[in-house]
Amino acid sequence: MDNGTRLRARTAPATPPPAASGASTASAASTASGVPGASVRDVREVTAEGAAWLASAETYPRSALAHWRARPTSPAVLPCGTAFDVVSVPSVFGRRMLDRLWEDGPGSGPVADHRGRTLFFAAPGTASRLPSLLEWEEWGPAVPCVLCHGPGDAITVPPLRAGADGTPDAPEDPGVEAAPRPTPRWLVAPDTRHPWLPGPEVMLWACVRAARAAASSAVRISIFPGGDQGAKVYDVSRRR
Repeated sequence: MDNGTRLRARTAPATPPPAASGASTASAASTASGVPGASVRDVREVTAEGAAWLASAETYPRSALAHWRARPTSPAVLPCGTAFDVVSVPSVFGRRMLDRLWEDGPGSGPVADHRGRTLFFAAPGTASRLPSLLEWEEWGPAVPCVLCHGPGDAITVPPLRAGADGTPDAPEDPGVEAAPRPTPRWLVAPDTRHPWLPGPEVMLWACVRAARAAASSAVRISIFPGGDQGAKVYDVSRRR
């Protein structure tokens, strides 16, 4: 089949994908949004219900919870494919996706940042389906380096809470100097036992919208440093 007859998926629709019934996610709002009466909290703190959901990915959830409660400022490694899949994209592109999901779309599930990449927690099955959707999407080539983690994969998740200085625990041996290392952190922490997770179609929609935004944005040069990218908080007054 030549390129002239090859069927391609439609570009993302003008209207966002519908929200799932009973979902639990936030719509986007920055600290400068000034929405009257908005109930705004920092959604980068994992709740007890969110920790229980994360632990459900393990074979022995109770043991995982006990370990995290003993060391709540330490990252953990969790398997993918049962409770969730993970879609990983470069951090800058991931922030664009996050903005599109919250401002124009149905919201997002838990989202983390680690080693220069944004990790979107997605519905199981997303990792196997999303690559083929991107392959057929006309904007697919504009989406940078998407990594999909599903059954058989594992990812590092941020700690339940940050240490006093905002970093994970220091080495147990005080005589050992800690080597510099990237600190995983939550951008949107899990806060419910059954969070809504976006599927492959929603992730495709976010990828295409972010790619379009990147392609249409003008190059801007400023002598002033940019704001802290981790300073954004989210309006949870409209959570589903």
